[in-house]
Amino acid sequence: MFETIRNAWKIVDLRKKLIYTFVLLVIFRLGSCIPVPLLDPAQMKDLFSADNSMFGFLNMVSGGAFQNATIFAMSITPYINSSIIMQLLCVAIPALERLQKEGEEGRKKIGQLMRYGTVVLALVQAFGLYFLLKSYNAVTNPGFTTALVVITTFTAGTAFLMWLGEQITEKGVGNGISLIIFAGIVSRIPSAITALWTSIQGGQLNWIGAVALVVLVLVVIGFVVAMNEAERRIPVQYAKRVVGRKMYGGQSTHIPIKVASAGVIPIIFAMSIMSFPGTIARFFGVQAGDPGFWGGFLKVFSSNSWIYAVLYFLLILFFTYFYTAMQFNPVEISNNMKKNGGFVPGIRPGRPTSDYVSKVLSRITLAGAIFLGVIAVLPIFMNLALHISNFAIGGTSLLIVVGVALETIKELESQMLMRHYKGFLE
Repeated sequence: MFETIRNAWKIVDLRKKLIYTFVLLVIFRLGSCIPVPLLDPAQMKDLFSADNSMFGFLNMVSGGAFQNATIFAMSITPYINSSIIMQLLCVAIPALERLQKEGEEGRKKIGQLMRYGTVVLALVQAFGLYFLLKSYNAVTNPGFTTALVVITTFTAGTAFLMWLGEQITEKGVGNGISLIIFAGIVSRIPSAITALWTSIQGGQLNWIGAVALVVLVLVVIGFVVAMNEAERRIPVQYAKRVVGRKMYGGQSTHIPIKVASAGVIPIIFAMSIMSFPGTIARFFGVQAGDPGFWGGFLKVFSSNSWIYAVLYFLLILFFTYFYTAMQFNPVEISNNMKKNGGFVPGIRPGRPTSDYVSKVLSRITLAGAIFLGVIAVLPIFMNLALHISNFAIGGTSLLIVVGVALETIKELESQMLMRHYKGFLE
């Protein structure tokens, strides 16, 4: 990775893109330190410090900007939600599905709709966030003007981050939205190190345990890299055909199916559902351990319980299959192969091919679902065993960080290949 970055730095065009990307990410981090006026950061930090609410995830992807009540508090999550909703609508609504298949113009229109959806979702989320803060006395001077300032600031911060991400994608290196999330998570590494040192100083963890923990994190990173790159290749053979005086086809290729093709989307879905009780309870001022039914219910379903980990794992399995079924259509793959004269060796075209692809996809999805589930619940079991509840870097964070790093490096390599970089080609 470092060799790739060093080689890319020697090329003038790529060096300018790297500097441009770095400057925009620095702007993102600077904005994460600018507080929203008329809000009490201390109340925000105390209110949203619980890991069993959805606000814990928002605080993670924003790099701590959420609990510090800064202008980028909502981060880029409205854009993520808008993109997920648009993907679901493209499957459910035939008109959007046709628009998606129209090429570059169709993708531009869908992107425009996604941006509009981001602003609408950000506005709705900002409204809800303001009235929640108001109910917890986190707003210093409640009133119409204060509501207008706070809601507008939150919404504008998300819209500006969306613009930053698009600028990085267009003029920089890598996917801008992913890199913004990457920068937010990486910025929490110092707090993770501080939490580890505090646990050692407090006697909760000895030096042997700390070294074992660091080794385990490195092993998990290696495992995540291996699983991100792993794929099952279904061989495809194309029959020869003569058109006029030219012969087409006859080549062998394959259909790549990645083991972790769903990425972190199933984890986000599962986290949203599991955090729903804790999030709603905070609207009514109920906390885990409070007397009564709901206090006990939240304690059982808090992120520090075994029941939570098991249900979380099962939900990840379900959503991995669900999202993969949305992304891959074996019948469509089989029909496209048949139209172009392709076939899987030993499998008849048509229905047998779609059944074979479905069977392979089901097995690969099971392996990917188990991988995502283990990575997601591993920090929970580590917290239960080592009592490091404030450890900042979890399985979801590692998945995002490693995935974005690999994606960015691959884009750098492809751009160097396009420029015929001699050292890279050798």
